[in-house]
Amino acid sequence: MESQTRRNGEVNRSVQLMAWIGLVPAEYSSGKRIKRGEITRAGNAAARSMLIESAWHYRFPAREGRALRERNGNIPDNIRAIAWKAQVRLCGKYRRLASAGKQTVKVVVAVARELVGFIWDIARNTPIVAMEPQR
Repeated sequence: MESQTRRNGEVNRSVQLMAWIGLVPAEYSSGKRIKRGEITRAGNAAARSMLIESAWHYRFPAREGRALRERNGNIPDNIRAIAWKAQVRLCGKYRRLASAGKQTVKVVVAVARELVGFIWDIARNTPIVAMEPQR
């Protein structure tokens, strides 16, 4: 998904990727009045669903188990650092918003939106590698 948009040159900022997926609020503004509504749901519904489902996992505390360390052993350190920063920040964001009394589904959408920002950052720091077509 990210490599496809990066290759076409459509996404230059994380906010553009968030809008492309449809995780930004709709805005109904006039003059000085600013009213934001539900998420736009524009763009790729499958990607948006996957991100929302992923965001539910941030209900639990940030930790790195043995299986995760083994699976991520060959990932570059700078990517793992971004991923760990995302894990800690998004778990904290979920807990902070939930403890403030926000609706759980709104908390999950907010976490998913911020997760897109971290995905964009990882994609920006990773070179595009040509893949062989599957047969």
